[in-house]
Amino acid sequence: MRGDEPGESEDASRPSYARLAARFRPVFERIAADALAREQAETRADAQLGWLFDAGFGRLRVPARLDGLDARLSDLLRLLAELAEADVNVAHVWRNHFSFGEDRRHASEQSDVWLRRLADGELVGGGWSERGRSAVDDHTTLLSRTGDGGWRVDGHKYYATGSIYARWTTVRARTDDGRDVVALVDMRQPGVVVDDDWDGFGQRVTGSGGVRYLDARVDDAHVLPYAERYTYQEQYYQSVLNALLVGIGRAVLRDGIAALRARGRAHPHNVATDPTDDPQLLQVIGEVSALVAAAEGAFERSLGPVDDYVEGRDADPSPSLVAVSQAQLVASTATLEAATRVFDALGASGTSQTLALDRHWRNARTLASHNPRVARARIVGDRLVNGPRTGRKRDTDGEGRG
Repeated sequence: MRGDEPGESEDASRPSYARLAARFRPVFERIAADALAREQAETRADAQLGWLFDAGFGRLRVPARLDGLDARLSDLLRLLAELAEADVNVAHVWRNHFSFGEDRRHASEQSDVWLRRLADGELVGGGWSERGRSAVDDHTTLLSRTGDGGWRVDGHKYYATGSIYARWTTVRARTDDGRDVVALVDMRQPGVVVDDDWDGFGQRVTGSGGVRYLDARVDDAHVLPYAERYTYQEQYYQSVLNALLVGIGRAVLRDGIAALRARGRAHPHNVATDPTDDPQLLQVIGEVSALVAAAEGAFERSLGPVDDYVEGRDADPSPSLVAVSQAQLVASTATLEAATRVFDALGASGTSQTLALDRHWRNARTLASHNPRVARARIVGDRLVNGPRTGRKRDTDGEGRG
């Protein structure tokens, strides 16, 4: 099981992980209570997101001077893993929201106003990628000046995670004079159309489909230079994916144990009449637990280098980038294997749609498809053998697919 005391601080002004976990676990348990039914019915989680905001989840990375919790990034990631164990769809919705918060923590202007809004319940989604185009350089979404000194945005984004819940969305666009910017767009205006057309077989209630911007209006103060975004985007975005995979793995183990305990009969070829006494079935659960532990261990090992880079104790990004990529390779492989292997302890009853155990594999496979694992492995090997190469094209898009 997860440890309760990681991230204890030498700075007594920052909350320990134990304190943070104690605050939010009752909400996570409440969310978990009907997570299966909501996933089966593809029901939105507006109420559940509201519970989290009410408990202060949006305040996690808000500085203490603004009445925030000022949690370490590593502890936010650990909490996202716990939330993903309860409901991975709800956990994924926060990915773009907290990313914008990281931007505001490091911004020189307008930061306090936006950090308070993030804390108070104004959820932020993302609009980064476009179907059929590079996630890094090739964007058709355009930002043009209006006659009243503002801007208008026109384009179509996909993989826009959180869009169905968002009050605002951050849209990567190119101005008519060729600058790359991030436009903060008010989702309540008629120029924004949320298609809610995500057709992936996993992560079905995350609003990860398309959003169309049709002469949508943007205030001048809400256009931010892309080049000034926080420097650890890749570590953040990929670590969130790692946290979600770890949460799924924990849910696989939890549900596998419960399903084995509930088995009422043994197969004629089993070696015990009570499935919970069958050494081979118990072996399967033990192997699944080891796979989950491997994912947790790699994830936890990556968080120290991430904190060191984010908090300025290490000016070199390479250790954190390597650790996060290694964790992703381990967590994706181990979680997918665990979500498949667990069925060997359950028999045909384990495939019942009332259990929906296949959702764990589908959700994990969808998350693991954000970035090619073969490319992730190559990037790690390249950095280890050749070190950082100045002037080369970015290895990956930090945002993945939203």
